Formats: sequence, structure tokens, C-alpha cells
Amino acid sequence: MFIVASASGNIFAFAWAGDLPDSFDGPKWARILCAKGTGLGLDGLFCLQAPDPGRPWVMDHWDADGAFSFCSNGSRAALALQGAPEPEFVDAVSSGESIRLRRFTTSRDLHVGIRMPEGPGFGLTALPVQLKEPAAFGFVGNPQLVIELEDVDSVDLAVFALPLRHHLAFPDGTNVNIIRPTGRGTARIRSWERGVEGETLCCGTGCAVAAAWMAQRTGLSSWQLQPAGADPVDVSVAMNEDGSWRELWLSGRVRIIAGVMPDASLQLA
Repeated sequence: MFIVASASGNIFAFAWAGDLPDSFDGPKWARILCAKGTGLGLDGLFCLQAPDPGRPWVMDHWDADGAFSFCSNGSRAALALQGAPEPEFVDAVSSGESIRLRRFTTSRDLHVGIRMPEGPGFGLTALPVQLKEPAAFGFVGNPQLVIELEDVDSVDLAVFALPLRHHLAFPDGTNVNIIRPTGRGTARIRSWERGVEGETLCCGTGCAVAAAWMAQRTGLSSWQLQPAGADPVDVSVAMNEDGSWRELWLSGRVRIIAGVMPDASLQLA
């Protein structure tokens, strides 16, 4: 049995490690379950360890193509599965990255915030490719290229993003995000995600890096970004002079959608 849940439009399947058979193969199961047309059409698969009081909660994530990777939106959605509203903050290790999760509610909805990985190796770095548009590159557990355009809605993102997604300047590939500021502390963003190999309704890590770049450029530490999906995300950050960040938080709505029992024809075993 898998629980299907979403965060800001990205949809994931979650399973508790203790409920999985010995034959569980994260990359294989992710490729089967996430496939569009033959599977559930998901953005990723998570395996959750049982919470151990006093220790960080451990979770692992695989992209739709089976790659093991850090995913911020899926990590946020995972917190909804714990059910009880206490404690407010939960420290976790998600696909090897140290994060902190925070739950809070509005009048109707559950929202979860994630503090992104920080410290040596995380932050904005030198742009490894020359572009005619303003752009930035950052690492937040995965690589993110952010490009500012005057119009993000009319762009054929597949045509625009694919040459950059596979550019030789990015040995591990990169997510490609296009952004347009729309007001003071607000922006529109679209994201092409590696692993999914397509545009998603929201790339949480891409939104976080984009907002960090906007904060560095403008001095505004809080941003609300509207991705391709219906749910906006809020980002706050303290930027250091060297492009690294502190307390980079991304928050937005999460939903539990359904419980799913895969059919035997999927041949997960």
C-alpha cells in the first residue's frame, strides 16, 4: 500500500520501510510507479523510515527515472503522513541532506515549510555557462539554473530548457527554471525538472534557489512565487555575501490524496 500525497502540485507515492518487502528496489519501483500511461504518473517515490524520537527522521527519494535525489516538495508532503500535529518542528535527513520541517495550518489547509540544506557547498555559485539573459546557478542538494525572462508564459519550455538541461557545462545535468518578477516580492516561475524530464507544476528546490537569487539582487528577504500549478509558495532567506544562505525556508500547501494498492501486473516484485 502506498499513500499518494502532493505538495504545491507535485505528486508523490510514499511507503513506510517496515511495510515493504525484502525485494523492494527503489530505482526500479520508481520507474514503474511513476511512469505516465502505464503507472501512476508521479513525480517521485519515497521510502520513509519509522520516526525515532530524538533522532532525525530518515527518508529516501527516487525521481521518476529512478535517480536517487533530494526533493524538497516531496519531503514537505511526507510530514502530512505523520498525522499528529506535534511537534511543530521535525528534523530530518532526506536523501542524505539535513533539513528541518515545520507544519502549520490555515483555516482549512495544512501547510508545511522546509528549511533547505545549508552550509559548505550549498548556495549560489558562479554561472558555468554564458547566457544573454540574467541568470544564476545554485546548488541546494540538486543543481538549479534560474533565468530571468520578460515573458515566461509563452515560452515553449521543452524547446528552451532541454539544451540547457543537458549542457556540457553541467556534468550532472541541471533543473532549468524561468522566472519573471511581477511585483515587490512576487514572481512567476516555471520549471523543467531533470529526473522527471518535463515541466512540473512546482519545483520546490528551484523556487528556493530562484528566491535566494532575487533576495541577493533586491535585498528583499521574503518572496511569494507562483509556479505553473495553482498553489503559490512562500520563500524566506538570509543571504551571505559569498552567495551562501541561512534559514532558506520554502512553505506551501500539502495534501494527502489517496491510498493505492498497485496491481500485480506492474510486476514490482
